[in-house]
Amino acid sequence: MFNKKTIRDIDVKGKRVLVRVDFNVPLKDGVVSDDTRIRAALPTIEYLIEQRAAVILCSHLGRPKGGIDPKYSLQPVASHLSRLLGKDVAFARDCIGPLAEQAAAILQPGDILLLENTRFHEEEEKNDPEMARQLAALAEVYVNDAFGSAHRAHASTEGVARLLPAVAGFLLEKEIRYLGQAIASPKRPFVAILGGAKISDKIGVIRNLLSKADEILIGGGMANTFLKAQGYELADSLVEDEALETASDLLKVGGKKLHLPVDVVLGDAFDEKATVKTMLVGNVPAGWRVMDIGPETVKIFASIISEAGTVVWNGPMGVFEFANFAKGTFGIAEAVSQSKAVSVIGGGESVAAVQQSGLADKITHISTGGGASLEMLEGLVLPGVAVLQDLEK
Repeated sequence: MFNKKTIRDIDVKGKRVLVRVDFNVPLKDGVVSDDTRIRAALPTIEYLIEQRAAVILCSHLGRPKGGIDPKYSLQPVASHLSRLLGKDVAFARDCIGPLAEQAAAILQPGDILLLENTRFHEEEEKNDPEMARQLAALAEVYVNDAFGSAHRAHASTEGVARLLPAVAGFLLEKEIRYLGQAIASPKRPFVAILGGAKISDKIGVIRNLLSKADEILIGGGMANTFLKAQGYELADSLVEDEALETASDLLKVGGKKLHLPVDVVLGDAFDEKATVKTMLVGNVPAGWRVMDIGPETVKIFASIISEAGTVVWNGPMGVFEFANFAKGTFGIAEAVSQSKAVSVIGGGESVAAVQQSGLADKITHISTGGGASLEMLEGLVLPGVAVLQDLEK
């Protein structure tokens, strides 16, 4: 299933190893507020330290516009990582050029260096060959452990991997194994749960899964577009009118495989203090909007999930950030956690919802990559994975 070399398959002892990690984490007042992605990279970093490699970490953070922006600096991440590892993590104020070169040159076996945000250089997202060359010059081996960025062909994810012996870290391997297995050879029945705001983001995913999944459960704002395509009036609900024809086509192709809500929870405003009412699917009264799937839908979906052998979930069932409209998402999280299925959850919002529900430890695998997991579900090749060395047959 995973046919790429990993750090187990290559000699890293005493070598300088450049590791692309995904440290795109939220910062609040200059402090890391959620370190899930940092902790996910620890097994790879700790293995390399044990092997007496000199470890050079690089990552992007946020979307800085045109050059250096202190609020997107990775320096707070270096401090946080240092506490997690219980050892000093050096920090270079650039990811290429003299500052990076000097910091990398003085590393000893077992040392760790974190480079500044790769996106402070616009060449990163252009996959600029010169930036890739400068990154490659810092090390002797390249490791990609950034699943969350593996769908991007950037200088630090794809370009540099063409210039050094390039292998996968443990997190990347784990992500591809779980998601790849779920899609390519799932234990059946294979149930896909898709939510989130827009159908347009997931058209390719739905098309791909229609040929692979046994059941597809649709919730969230995207369900509204399907319901409108069936002829219902949705009043103030979020609907993608430009995607109605696509939704109609998918309903025809999907047949009994596609399951839509049978009841919905309405709000009279997009607000946590909105007045709430539940109704069976039908014409939504003027001034109201669909904000969540209803209790009957949760029961039906939960019943399908309880029979599953594999569950893949991407996207919440409603506006779970508001307590009055979180019951659908949390109800599905409960059903997935109680099922005996291999469960894989991807996408930032569905991951956040499962963590809020307190059920994360009952899920088989929680993915760190939103866009990357979606592209895998769509059946696309991830550039940051394709470029890594193949395992010899």
